[in-house]
Amino acid sequence: MPTPHHPSAAVRKALTKLGGDIRDARRRRRLTMAVVADRAFTSRATLQRIEQGDPAVSVGIYAGVLHSMGLLEGVGKLADSSVDSVGQAMADEALPRRVRLKSKKG
Repeated sequence: MPTPHHPSAAVRKALTKLGGDIRDARRRRRLTMAVVADRAFTSRATLQRIEQGDPAVSVGIYAGVLHSMGLLEGVGKLADSSVDSVGQAMADEALPRRVRLKSKKG
């Protein structure tokens, strides 16, 4: 049996927002929960859990629901290096101060 996961408040808040955004996107498209669940190959109950921001639902199912509404493109950009300002700053700090060519002794 897997160890229970207790996400931080920040994670719960982000998933609650994501779930609400998914619900709003579904409603803007005038799609029923049954239609989106069917397109995402999941159940209506699982879609309801996603729209509530349930952290126990796998990221694959979240991605399937987003794909079913044409919103999958943004998922691939979540941890993209171009938007990782902390990682970019760390990489910049690791750059050498000087660059020297190796001399040929001959």
